Amino acid sequence: MKQNSKAIIFALTAIFFWSTVATAFKLSLKTLNFYNLLLISSITSTIVLSFILFLKKEFKSTFKINIKQLRNSAFLGFLNPFLYYLVLLKAYSLLPAQIAQPLNYTWPIVLVILSSLILGKKVSLLSLIALLICLIGVLVISMQGNFVLKIKSPLGIILATGSSIIWALFWLFNMKDKRSETQKLFLNFIFGTIYIVIYTLLFDKIDIKFNYSFLSSVYIGIFEMGVTFVLWLIALQKAESPEKISSLVYLSPFISIFFIHFILHEKIHYTTIIGLILIVLGIVLSKSKKNLTNKV
Repeated sequence: MKQNSKAIIFALTAIFFWSTVATAFKLSLKTLNFYNLLLISSITSTIVLSFILFLKKEFKSTFKINIKQLRNSAFLGFLNPFLYYLVLLKAYSLLPAQIAQPLNYTWPIVLVILSSLILGKKVSLLSLIALLICLIGVLVISMQGNFVLKIKSPLGIILATGSSIIWALFWLFNMKDKRSETQKLFLNFIFGTIYIVIYTLLFDKIDIKFNYSFLSSVYIGIFEMGVTFVLWLIALQKAESPEKISSLVYLSPFISIFFIHFILHEKIHYTTIIGLILIVLGIVLSKSKKNLTNKV
């Protein structure tokens, strides 16, 4: 099998699992609060990533870091998994999955805008147009089936959209750290798990029951936070054109709609489909070659 064919298989496998996560979030939240869900998932992901590092014979070298790298892992672990998933899972607890998932998906366009602010890159006219299209998409999705300016659960909308800002910030700061991605992610989850344990003990209690919500949370830890990320990295490494492989990720929110409808039995609003198309269109525009050359 050619390397590029393997890359596509790895990429599509990762996209499939990512497409199931919105449904898994809602299943877990039926009997778990969002921070206990995150606690189970974070612990699971830490175990999975440690196993991957053992297989790659990189576990010991992961801890051969200096103080600056340790501080960096502590900071990145605060952003992701701790803060990002706290905000996102709270949004999922307030919103239908078909609403929360596409709103969170706005992070690529947010990344373009934050790159200009943090890294000093110029913003193209196309980026501004793409941002406007995404914002219109967010507004349409927020209407939840009614083309009237009456947004249900504004806090959920703010949190779901705001989670994209946290993820974009994490992505920007993570790019500056040149260590192995799997090693960085493992250390992030060690710190993130510590943070979520402290948060849970301060504001409530650890309350874990071995039921389907627990199993769903373990699934999230494996396939949202752990293995799938590694599969995606392998796909990009094997691809003849990583850019083309990356474009496959746009399939994920549309595939998610099928799981949300058939497993969660949510009636899919036409505004969800229209808004999702607008968001993906905005993201594609923001990443076009023209966007890299036509500067304001």
